[in-house]
Amino acid sequence: MSAEEARERDAAGSPYVVVYREPGRKAPLEVRLVSWQDHYVGLCVYDAQGRRTYELDMRLLDDPSRLLRRYSVGWHHTGPETAEFDKTCPRITVDLFPDGRGRRTEERQGWGSFTTSPEVQEDERWMDRPAFGEWPLLSAQVHELIEPVSFEAAEVTEAAEPGGADAPATCWRPPRPAQPGPINELFRPGVRVTDGYHPEMTVVEPHRVGTLRVPSGLLAVSDPDIDRGDRPRITVPVPPGEYALDEARVRFRYHCEWRNAEVTTTEATAVRLLLGETPVATWEMALGPDDDPRLFIEQQTAGFDTDGATGCFADAGAWKQLTELFERGLIQEEPDPDGYEDIDDGSMFMQRTWDEASGGELTTFATTGDGTYPVWVGRSEAGEVIGVVVLVEGMPELLPEHDGTLTDAAV
Repeated sequence: MSAEEARERDAAGSPYVVVYREPGRKAPLEVRLVSWQDHYVGLCVYDAQGRRTYELDMRLLDDPSRLLRRYSVGWHHTGPETAEFDKTCPRITVDLFPDGRGRRTEERQGWGSFTTSPEVQEDERWMDRPAFGEWPLLSAQVHELIEPVSFEAAEVTEAAEPGGADAPATCWRPPRPAQPGPINELFRPGVRVTDGYHPEMTVVEPHRVGTLRVPSGLLAVSDPDIDRGDRPRITVPVPPGEYALDEARVRFRYHCEWRNAEVTTTEATAVRLLLGETPVATWEMALGPDDDPRLFIEQQTAGFDTDGATGCFADAGAWKQLTELFERGLIQEEPDPDGYEDIDDGSMFMQRTWDEASGGELTTFATTGDGTYPVWVGRSEAGEVIGVVVLVEGMPELLPEHDGTLTDAAV
């Protein structure tokens, strides 16, 4: 596109790309990706072989005059034969946040990785937002360009219209957080999936574990550990009521080494609070009070953190009372406390507590490990909450139906 067309897109907030080249050099010096409507500016720096050596993700937040250097990664290619993004390539990744927090991770070849807090000054965390056409060449020092850099707009060549048949399938888009995947299909018997380890798994009928009462109208989804604070990590407004708790399951065969035989087993893939039978049209990732979508990098997740491989559904209105009962029954092992019971039905659900005064309940479930677990909220066409789901492991991949077509999955 012409510089004037790019200027118009810049003013409108629409995406566009600027490529900086040097005469006689095949690979670009750097590439800038701009989409103000997505609060995003990206920068890629290339070496003479066309390998990316540095990426910078900048975000436009509340102050329109400056950009946060949100995320960066730099690669040190150890030789001319080292491939771009080689997993053994030493790299340094820096995460920065507007409140002063940050994380620096250095990965060394053969030495693993270690993480520290970055020593970054305020003027290194933020940069002034340049006007259109006044972007500095941030990689000038990297490319040892000592003299002041001057720019000339390249001649416009014929290009495919956006969305046209000749447009490349690899057109860029701004970073986006993790997407839900075909969650509906995890609760649809007969659907075939794979987790990458087992070639074929078949979804079976969801296991109904029980119900959960949420009289306050605010559902909590969190780690029940009271040491994490007096409020749940994720809350979802729902109509006050009593709702079904389900476990999604898959059945598959595998070779058991210690039996030296093929065996069939059933495993859980997700847990769900089901609020209604209306089909789910869309799934969205629930956000916590401190989550800002403008800061999300590619495939980032928000959710609740656990270092005990445990999550829970609960009535947020009785959160303090319910988690204290969980603490007394499980952690302190108080004998037969009122308002606490273990669940022993072979499912991922483990404990239940209830508050006599409010009628609110809490039910814990196991995850397959520690870390951050997204909470997916399913809505009907009318926008009503139909289900709230937590995947206890990763999202399986759909397999084609026996006639070769993929299951018609909601996104």
